[in-house]
Amino acid sequence: MSDSSLIPDQIMSGEALYAQAIQLVLAKAQHQLLIFDQDLSRGDYASLASYEILKNFLSANIASEIRIVLQHADYFQQKFPKLNNLLKIYQHKMHVHVVGNGLKNIKSCFIVADSMHYIKRIHIDQARFRFAFNDQENVEILRNQFLELEAAAQDKVSVTTLGI
Repeated sequence: MSDSSLIPDQIMSGEALYAQAIQLVLAKAQHQLLIFDQDLSRGDYASLASYEILKNFLSANIASEIRIVLQHADYFQQKFPKLNNLLKIYQHKMHVHVVGNGLKNIKSCFIVADSMHYIKRIHIDQARFRFAFNDQENVEILRNQFLELEAAAQDKVSVTTLGI
């Protein structure tokens, strides 16, 4: 997963590098992952490697949690059977929310790991991003943005079907 062409704390470009950097940031997490994304369609979240990182993260620590805020849930619900399975198994510590229409125009996305590490894609249509480890100043800004988005979320993605 280590790639010498990935350099923390610099603006980088490229879908493959973006996916690798996401895996590095995900792998750093011990306690909490906060993920804001349009729909998780970019960044190789559906890969086996990403799935294994998230599964290991959730199973390694009883207090670990993943909180995801999406602009659109369709892609997540239809294209991620493994992640949906994680949501089903770990619904007590994995939460996926969807923001309302008023917040669907935000074009950046980011991950915060343990309030220490982050990756931020500057604009969804361009694979330009920055990631850093042990950067509490930038992480605090992203964490606060995440909390605002999560508070404004209108729907929660559920894998449980309700019926009568």
